[in-house]
Order: sequence, then structure tokens, then C-alpha cells
Amino acid sequence: MRSTAKFQKIGPALVLLAVLAFWAGPVPEPAHAQDFSHLPVKGMVTLIDLGANQCVPCKLMAPILDKLQKDYKDKAAIVVIDVYKYNDQVQRFGIRAIPTQIFFDPNGKEVYRHVGFMSEKAIVEQLTKMGVKRN
Repeated sequence: MRSTAKFQKIGPALVLLAVLAFWAGPVPEPAHAQDFSHLPVKGMVTLIDLGANQCVPCKLMAPILDKLQKDYKDKAAIVVIDVYKYNDQVQRFGIRAIPTQIFFDPNGKEVYRHVGFMSEKAIVEQLTKMGVKRN
């Protein structure tokens, strides 16, 4: 009988919890569950920068990559992946050090790989070699 009394007290709390969960909306997807299966982007030159928010050269590259994402919108895919959050991508892309920039042609074939800080000028030169011009 005691266990039934416990469930009667817990019942309203569970209902309230369910209502609050419904009201709050869906639970955000865990960071490690983000889908990168579409990379490299088919039909488009793709630059994937693999680094981390805690990495000094990566922090220095962040504003450069943000600018280039805007400059090359609809011409080249520029993707930044934080390997501390998405560590499954380390093995997938064969990363040994960060930051690493990998350039892929429109067919998804790796064309060029660079490890370490990469300047805006060097990135633009590589994209130009691959036939992509800024907007």
C-alpha cells in the first residue's frame, strides 16, 4: 500500500513535468550529433577548416573565415568545424594538428591541405587556383 501512495504523490509532478517539457519545446540536438555527412559540398569548391575555440591560431583565423564565408557566398562552401565539439571529424578527415584547412574540388576530391594558421591572402590564392573568384 505504501508504494501506491508514493505513486499518487508523484503522479501530479510527472504530469506537470510533461506539460513543462511540451511547453519548452524540443530539446536541442547535442553538439556531437551535428551532421557533416554533406561535406564536402558536391558541385562546389569546399574549404573545411578544422580547429577549436581554445586554439590560438584558430582564434586568429575565425574573423578571416567569417569574412570569407560572406565574400564567397554561393561560390564556395567555407565550413568551420570545432574538433573539440565534433571529435568524430578528426578521424574522418585525418587530422593530426589544428588548425587544418582542407580544400576540395567540386567533385569532392581533396586538392590541397594546410596545417597551421593560414592567412586570408593564402586562402584567397588557393581558392583562385581552384577557379573561384570573390563576389
